[in-house]
Order: sequence, then structure tokens, then C-alpha cells
Amino acid sequence: MKRLPTALSTNPKSLPDEGNFCIRVGLDVPLPKLFEYSLPAGVDARIGDRVTVRFGAQQKIGVVIEARVAPELPAERIKPITALRDDAPRLPEDWIALMRFLSAYYQRPLGETVIGALPPRLRSTKPLPRKVSLKHDKSPAPGARFVRGHSLLPDQKEVVARVGVGFNAYLLHGVTGSGKTEVYLHLVAKALERGMQALILVPEISLTPQLEARFREAFPDAHLALMHSALEDVARTGAWLAAARGEAGIVLGTRLAVLAPMPKLALIVVDEEHDASFKQQEGLRYSARDAAVYRAKLAGCPVVLGTATPSLETWHNSTLGRYERLELPERASPGARLPAVKTVDVREDPPAQGFCKALLLEIERRLANREQSLIFINRRGYAPVLACEACGWTAGCERCTARMVLHSTDRRLRCHHCGAEGPVPRACPTCGNVDLKAMGRGTQRVEETLAARFPGARIVRIDRDSARRRAELARTLEGIRRGEGDILVGTQLLAKGHDFPALTLVGVLNADSALVSTDYRAPERLFAVLAQVSGRAGRRERPGEVLIQTRYPRHPLFVALEKHDFAGFAQAQLAERKSAGFPPYVFEAALRAEATRLEVALEFLRNAAASVHPPDEVQVFDPVPHLLTRRADFERAQLVMQSSSRPALQEFLGLLTEKLFAAAPRAIRWHLDVDPIEFD
Repeated sequence: MKRLPTALSTNPKSLPDEGNFCIRVGLDVPLPKLFEYSLPAGVDARIGDRVTVRFGAQQKIGVVIEARVAPELPAERIKPITALRDDAPRLPEDWIALMRFLSAYYQRPLGETVIGALPPRLRSTKPLPRKVSLKHDKSPAPGARFVRGHSLLPDQKEVVARVGVGFNAYLLHGVTGSGKTEVYLHLVAKALERGMQALILVPEISLTPQLEARFREAFPDAHLALMHSALEDVARTGAWLAAARGEAGIVLGTRLAVLAPMPKLALIVVDEEHDASFKQQEGLRYSARDAAVYRAKLAGCPVVLGTATPSLETWHNSTLGRYERLELPERASPGARLPAVKTVDVREDPPAQGFCKALLLEIERRLANREQSLIFINRRGYAPVLACEACGWTAGCERCTARMVLHSTDRRLRCHHCGAEGPVPRACPTCGNVDLKAMGRGTQRVEETLAARFPGARIVRIDRDSARRRAELARTLEGIRRGEGDILVGTQLLAKGHDFPALTLVGVLNADSALVSTDYRAPERLFAVLAQVSGRAGRRERPGEVLIQTRYPRHPLFVALEKHDFAGFAQAQLAERKSAGFPPYVFEAALRAEATRLEVALEFLRNAAASVHPPDEVQVFDPVPHLLTRRADFERAQLVMQSSSRPALQEFLGLLTEKLFAAAPRAIRWHLDVDPIEFD
């Protein structure tokens, strides 16, 4: 192993004469520019090298973006680099190209984008720990042993055969339980046979243990690198280095894994491509799904977007022929069929403590047959509202325009937006009434109700409160697969990617709230989550059933679910989007601002809109407060921009961000979200 060089000479004699060459370095600073540095004699830094440089009074890690370029600054103002780092592979050209694309498209400084894509240890000026800095000089061995799970069905064989070697984007539209993972395994095997690398992206950390086990079992000889934000820094850095050195044949991870250098990349798979978790919501607000498509184009390899419920943007691209659509219309397990989806009209069967009689009877029948039931409610905690019926007081967050959620396990009130918490008051702070009521239901209250109704049943609750540790969640899920649990209560953590052989009933509570949302994406998301959670039922020979409690049993969305008709639902939604002027028929961006006073944020947005005259193709709407106006003591507002022309919108955004980086007041926190998916 090479040792890191010590600090290089800063003797002025080592500075280049005017007209000589310098390098330009990207740094993690909120400025849209590169910084010029010189190279001391005998030092050769190239594009993609990491360097230590002095920036003001600090030493910072930078990445060389341009090398051997004529300086723009006078020679006396150009400082030499402090050190050339050789503790990690040089970042390859295609990776730098990906960073340039992300920086330009999402309107963030290139240096911030490049440094932010590195694991935390590689952003630090401190030496790497020895156990992650050792170079193993390994690469995926051609012909890696592939232990197949089972023979491919005809539809699966056709899909594997149609995925080629060069760049193409594929939409793998397979119903829940159709064996998409088995297709992934065979595609990865083809890449490993050539001594190449495969990248597998999943939306949630909770999905990685099961998928990781499948891949390790299928490829016992392959080096698999796991990458997600919950890993400790050393483990995450080790996985990144294994990917960058070409040692890891398989890289499995969440959205951040798409940013890892992979010199022998031959396949990208984006599982559950529709999932909102693939969109980063802070810093560089990139879509990992879209970045994966662009990265596959740079690498000249196929990218497979797999899901049972494609995003409308992806479905639209497939109808236009931009993506090649591959279908898996049947479940893979022998005798398995899609579950029967039914609605329960709560007007005719009024719920008692949240449950209609029809749903309780079906749960009881499953208990008698030793089958599992899943109760889905996408709301954690005990109750979303603590209220006083005497005066109308409700427990609200002092830092947000949101209500505090009651958690029964430790008798605390918590805000799910800013994390604030406090004790449950003994009496109403307004009128003194001691009879405070818990209004509505969360997973904890549903668990309590079921425990009282079925005292002998083993009830397992899985949400972000009960599954804080990844190892505990993995053990719990494995126990459920072994049958250690009769009734499961959960949120979206249980809605996708899990295979529970004994589960035959899914009950859905509180599905109607999304039907009256102001968010135009709400129906798409509701259909996706209900189709995904429904897909947990009946994945073996025993038939599955889904009961959805609703006031609107004949709503077109529920009718499409009953028929398992995603294509019809998507066609209707796209027609509505087109008539209303929403994506994918227009392109959007949102400029968002936060300040201690709402008027300050709104004034900033008004001034920003007036600073650049939009072309005719770009429409700039008036700034408005967020639905959740105050969060964590900051007042929030946003300015939405739309255009039918992506290039026109991008050109306008480039001019706008140039103005903002140059003149935005420090009292304002602002960011630009290109292709936003959330407006709350």
C-alpha cells in the first residue's frame, strides 16, 4: 500500500509562471465555480484525482475536474495543492460525466455534487483506516458460480432473452409475485459470466436483508457490496472502494449506490422503480431512477426498471417507445393467483373501533385456518390527534403547523415532521378538562384493538417506531416468514418486496384520505401502495383476499384495483394529467424558501421571479405558502415553474440559479427542486 504524501511545498518558486497550466478543483462549497490550484514540481494530478487543498483557513478535500488548463487568475494568487491523495482509485471519466449531468440538470454546484457523492470518510482530510484502505487487486472472476433458485418460466425466459448487452432502457412490468427477482438473478449471472459488474437499486433499507440473502445464496462466490446510509462509515467506505476498484461484482443498495464508481458496469436494475424513496429530498435533489438511466447510457449497458405499478412517467415513456416494455402477467409460484380484491362499504357496515364486521370475520377465519393476516394503515403512532371535546383544543407542534401524534408505548406526543416531543398533558391547557380524547388511529392503536378482540393471537407490529434497528427488523421479518405471527400490523414498510408464504388476507384501513388530497400524484401513489400491499396475499397455492374499507366503493381507482387493471388506471390518469397540464406532459421545478417570517420568504420568491424574464415557453406561478407552512420554526413558501419544453425550462433555471447564488440574502434558506414529487 502506498502511503499518503506529506504536505507539499508551498514555496512560491513552485508556482507556475503566467501562461503555464493549472488544475481546477471542485470543492464542497455553495458556489457554482471551480477553484484553481497549481501543482508543485514532480506532482502530476489528473482529472478524477482527490487532492487536499487550502481553502481560506481550512484544509479541504477536492476533486480535480479540469487538468492542464490555462489559469484565469494571476500566478501570485494561485496556491499549490497541499497533497495528492492516492488512498482510493482515481474517479473515472464516465463518473465525472455523470456528476456534470447531475450538477447541470438539478442546478447544484459541481463541486458540491462531486464531493457529496463520496462516502464521508473520503471527504475527510484524515487518512483512511487501514482495513478499508488496503488494495486487494481483485475483480469479478468470469464464470462466477450461479446457484439457480428454480427454472425460469416461459415469460421469464423471454424477458431474460430480450435484455441485450448494449444500452437500452427496459420497463419490466410484472405483477406482484411474478418472479422479477429471479429475472434479476439471471441477468446478473450474465454480467458476472463476462467478468463485469451489476448494480441493483432498491428503494428502502428494509428491503435489503431479504434481497441480499437471495443474491448471496445465488452467487456464493461473488463479492457483494452493500451500500446504504444506515451503514457505519467504515463499512460504507469499504463497499464504495470495492465497487470503485472493480472488486465487487454485485453492488446492492439504496439511491446513493447509483453514485458509486463502477469501472466494469454491465447492468443496472432499479427495483420498485415507482417508489418515491428514489428521489433525494435534501442537498442534490436527484432522482436515482433517472440518474440510473443516464448512467447506463454513459456505460453503454442495459437498465431494467422493475415494478408491478410503474410511475406514470415511466409508463408514458414505454408507450412512446423510449423504454422497451417487458411483461410478466402471471405469478411464478405453482398454483398462485392474484388475490381477490373487494371493497367494504363503511356506510353499510359501520366500523367499530376502526374495523368493519366483515374484516373481523375474515381475520377470525384466518386464525382458525392458521393463516396470516396483514392489517395495513399508513399512519404510525397511537392516534394522530389528541383533543379536548369540551373546548376544541388539539395538541399541536409549537415548531410546525402540524398536530402532535400520540404514542402510547411511552406516553409521549411527537411531531413526525420536526422530531419535537413532549409529555401528554394531564388536562387541557385551555379549559382544564381532564378527559382528553385520542382521535383517529395509528398502528399502535390498531394493534391494541386487535389484541383485545383476538386475545390469543400473536400480533406483530412493524413501522418506523418498532423497526428502528435494521438487524431487529431483519429478524422480525424472517420470523414472520417462518410463521411466527398471526396478525401483522404495518405501514408501507410491509407493503412491498416481502414474501410471506402463509399470508392470505390483507385488510386496508383509512384508504380514503388520499382520494381527497390536493396533490395530483395522490391517486397514483394510492393505487401503487394498495396494489403492492395487496400483493403480499396469496403468493403460494392458498388463495389470497384483500378487503378495503371505504366510503367510495365504486370509485374508479378501487374498480381498477379489483380488476388488477393497471393499464386502464394509468390510461385514465394520464388523460387527466394531459387535460390539466401536469407531468409527464409538462416539466416542473419548484423554488422553495424558508425564513423566520413567512412574508420574508414570499418576498424573496417574488424578487427571484422578477430577476429573470421567462421565455414564452416557461410559465412562472405566483409564490404561495406550503401546505405545511411552518416546520422546525421556519416559515416555508414555494414558487412553481412549468414548461412544455425541457430545454427551455433548464435554460431559464440556469439563469435563475446564477442570480440566486450571486445575490441571495443569507437570512433565507433556499433550494431548487427539479422534477419535484412532493409539494407539502
